[in-house]
Amino acid sequence: ERLALMTRLLAPNGTLYLHLDWHADSYARLMLDELLGAESLLNEIIWTYHGPSPIRTAFNRKHDTILACVKGPNYTFNADAVREPYNPSPVKTFASSPKAGFGKVPNLARGKVPEDWWYFPVVARLHNERTGYPTQKPVAILERIIRASSNPGDMVLDFFAGSGTTGQACLNLNRQFILIDNNPQALAVMHMRFANIPDIIWNGE
Repeated sequence: ERLALMTRLLAPNGTLYLHLDWHADSYARLMLDELLGAESLLNEIIWTYHGPSPIRTAFNRKHDTILACVKGPNYTFNADAVREPYNPSPVKTFASSPKAGFGKVPNLARGKVPEDWWYFPVVARLHNERTGYPTQKPVAILERIIRASSNPGDMVLDFFAGSGTTGQACLNLNRQFILIDNNPQALAVMHMRFANIPDIIWNGE
């Protein structure tokens, strides 16, 4: 029901990002196909990370899936806003051989648009971003998403706001935002996180 509401509220040029772990990503993909059409899938992004694991009977599960879906062909995607430097290895390869890349030399100084697999460390217990919320996401992930799929002044809506990282990223990047969550712990963390921001309006207290 909430997923259906999310798709209805999505702007014609907007992008819906749905973050899931391995338990639910396949089911959500089928639901999004039904709601928006199979052609709506822009990317299946794999967020990889590292850390200790108690698993001894399978490969350690160290990735989550982020499904990015759009309503139509006129979606916002700011490629230049998310470019990152090329790895030193391909830079060295292109510098050493004119045949590298089958004769196609990228603009190495401009950098590249990231692939659909992202490595971002989780927010560690002693990290300066840490709020104490158990599923807190790194602000760098949200900043990449928001830079790519919105423009300054646009509205960003997070239906599962958790620790409020989406709001923090929006504040950093000059976007408006609405955060929704029904978990009392999430609301308490967000109150603490944004206590000194005078323009934030709270509802449902």
